[in-house]
Amino acid sequence: MCDYSLMCYRNRLAVEGEDLVVHRFPSGSKGLASPSDLPENRPRERRSWWVELKNALLGTQDQSVPAVCIPPGATLKIHNLNEPLQRKYKLHSEETVAFEELTGAVNTYRDAVHFSNDIQLRIQDLPEGLQVTVIDLGGAEAEPPVTTREAELLFRDRF
Repeated sequence: MCDYSLMCYRNRLAVEGEDLVVHRFPSGSKGLASPSDLPENRPRERRSWWVELKNALLGTQDQSVPAVCIPPGATLKIHNLNEPLQRKYKLHSEETVAFEELTGAVNTYRDAVHFSNDIQLRIQDLPEGLQVTVIDLGGAEAEPPVTTREAELLFRDRF
């Protein structure tokens, strides 16, 4: 999911195998974004000083970086986790985590990652620039087709 705090930004669903980073959006909230969408990785467009002044005075926010949404149950791999978090939560530099939605409550940060040692950290608590790879979006596995005989038995048992 995309955290409620990122709903004012363009967003899209993540793709399996995609590399993402924890990014602080202009609202102050953190979320996941593609490194190729970040302003520091794009050529800077030239603007007049009037446009720069207007944006500074009016607080115009750059909404060109889309938030990347992750569905609950997706598997992510975190890379280069910093030393303080490793020590505090007994984690490794690289960890495979499950993406979770903590709550459906309004005005509450809800996106989190669940580590194998049962530690849950909200995306807001992860450091900016942390690299994340989408391993699996957690899609439902396809069930084998039901044979005619199985369907007859199921139908007969119900009625």
